[in-house]
Amino acid sequence: MGELWPVPDVLVYLAGRWRTERSVRDLANGLEGHFEGSTAFDALDGGGLLGRESGAFTWQGVTRPAERTLRYEPGSVPGRADVRFADGRPFHGLDLTSGRHVADHPCAADLYRGEFTVRGPGRWRTVWRVGGPAKDLLLTTDYRRETPEA
Repeated sequence: MGELWPVPDVLVYLAGRWRTERSVRDLANGLEGHFEGSTAFDALDGGGLLGRESGAFTWQGVTRPAERTLRYEPGSVPGRADVRFADGRPFHGLDLTSGRHVADHPCAADLYRGEFTVRGPGRWRTVWRVGGPAKDLLLTTDYRRETPEA
């Protein structure tokens, strides 16, 4: 998969627009889905970024619009971030100074474990494994920086 690419400041790295592709596998029943769209990381008043993901999600042959918004706020240590849901609830910390980060998020009886890897200045990936009594999912998302139109 290549070498990790350390990121000294996650907020500086993420800022901008990214092409976003996600595969979703339900490990319990073998069903698969796919998301295609983009994620824009725009400046928040007071610091940090607002990450807005939008696109189309296809599940069992049906395609629907999909979107998600997360807040990336400055962490307690420079170069790191605290990721929150749009309503301000905590999600997870994010430290990419080594090029890799693992985060856990308990949600009711389920556990979300995410692995973040940076592969270069314009390429990173998240892999979320979701397990619990109601879920057995694997979500793999690839981000590629969009280049400005010439």
